[in-house]
Amino acid sequence: MQSRTNKQRKFTLIWISIIVVLFGVLVIPSILNRIKTKSVTDYRRAIGTSEYMYSENEKLSYVLNAGKPRKMPSFRLINQDSLEVDSSNLSGKVVIVDFFFTSCPTICPIMSRNMALLQDEFKTSPVELVSISINPKYDKPEVLRSYLENYGIINSNWNLLTGDREGIYEIAREGFYLYTEENDEVVGGFEHSGMFALIDKEGYIRSRSDEYGNPIVYYRGSVFKDAGVNSDGEEEQIGILIEDIYKLLKEN
Repeated sequence: MQSRTNKQRKFTLIWISIIVVLFGVLVIPSILNRIKTKSVTDYRRAIGTSEYMYSENEKLSYVLNAGKPRKMPSFRLINQDSLEVDSSNLSGKVVIVDFFFTSCPTICPIMSRNMALLQDEFKTSPVELVSISINPKYDKPEVLRSYLENYGIINSNWNLLTGDREGIYEIAREGFYLYTEENDEVVGGFEHSGMFALIDKEGYIRSRSDEYGNPIVYYRGSVFKDAGVNSDGEEEQIGILIEDIYKLLKEN
């Protein structure tokens, strides 16, 4: 019995040795070659983080709710020129939506600069930029107009919107599922998401997918594009947002 057990162990060790030798002969040279040609890096980019999940021919994902593609919620709000903006009039255009407030001392200035970058990138394209204030009590049209001028917002397709507070919070929370809250204990008095929503020409919320094939849903707008990452280690996503806007513009 003992002899049989020893033979089995020897047999197992022989096979392990064969596998190790084959790995060394066949796999290691391939890995070294990939490192030299940077193909390992390319492969990681192809399957890695959402930043690199991009294919020219692959459609962006739909964001689902109860199994159905989620649409941008309907709204009627007032812009910086005291003109009504109806979401139904945005049909046929690619739309970027964010939530902000003009007195925000933290992420909003970064978000607005990133929006200004998008304005410059798509100034001749059918792209609408929408920034909705979560402090409408203070952010009247004249305040929005002044804010607009401070950030060099020159594109008539960028609307800073205000309106009924409860209606705006419903749009944010129940329409986009984005966190928004008035809180006197935080700097600026409000808490909100620093994300940008990407809407296609038919009004559906779209995004690219992460490394697991799931939609990333929204794009981080609270990190400067040129910064790469912020102090918390969060990566900028304006670069991939620009790529995905161009992709939606090409869709029929």
